[in-house]
Amino acid sequence: MNRNPHHLIIALSLIFFITTACKQEKKAASEEESVTDNVEKEEEITKPTITLEKLEDSPLYADAALVFDTPEDIKVEKSGEIEFSFKVENYELGAQTKGPNAQKLANSGKGQHIHFILNNQPYSAHYEPKFKKEVPEGVHHLVAFLSRSFHESVKNENSVVVRKLIIGDKPEDTFGLEMKAPTLIYSRPKGEYAGKDAEQILLDFFVLNTTLSESGHKVRATINGKEFIITEWAPQVIKGLPIGEVMIQLELLDENGALIPGPFNNVTRTVTLKE
Repeated sequence: MNRNPHHLIIALSLIFFITTACKQEKKAASEEESVTDNVEKEEEITKPTITLEKLEDSPLYADAALVFDTPEDIKVEKSGEIEFSFKVENYELGAQTKGPNAQKLANSGKGQHIHFILNNQPYSAHYEPKFKKEVPEGVHHLVAFLSRSFHESVKNENSVVVRKLIIGDKPEDTFGLEMKAPTLIYSRPKGEYAGKDAEQILLDFFVLNTTLSESGHKVRATINGKEFIITEWAPQVIKGLPIGEVMIQLELLDENGALIPGPFNNVTRTVTLKE
């Protein structure tokens, strides 16, 4: 059967066109995928990496003491405003802490102070040894310790006060906590950080009735999903945090990496970083 040569030419041209178009489409797709991969790799390279490192060069204040002359269990018949009267020894409230860290970290212009923590909730800062606090009915656990002006806790056996507050007539004990057990108390970070203060963030906590070590108890810090194991009770500095909300979880672990039972030993907080 004779074939029309014009039809053959048209068919061959059509095949050539389709083949060329497919090749160009695959090439374009490949180039687009390559560009996307390069962009993602560049973003990975430029994206800040969250790091945690020990804070050095703070004054030690080894002989500083916070004294609260009360029984270990403080009983008050009615809820309401309670006066707390501390005594501070070998430490000056209201003074600026000397050294480079006051310039590196968020620093209180009001100076050194007391961190007052009830039931492991966010602390209130007090720059005088005597103040009043509203405390509701119930059984509460108070931890108060001396703080440098940039909010790093003073860590010695005399710088901290631990008390149980029993407020009201037969109050309910919702914690069932004996503060003689290994206990983790969260301190920093807290609140909002902006500008230069957001570049280096203090991570600090208090541990009671235990010590930290590589072979013993540890603290696991999870910062925006990234885990760090802390084997020394020392202040830490967080770097590389993104602007926005940052989630921080602290857990007190035993020598096998299991959470030590206790109502305060697993705490999560959110702070905000701004430009």
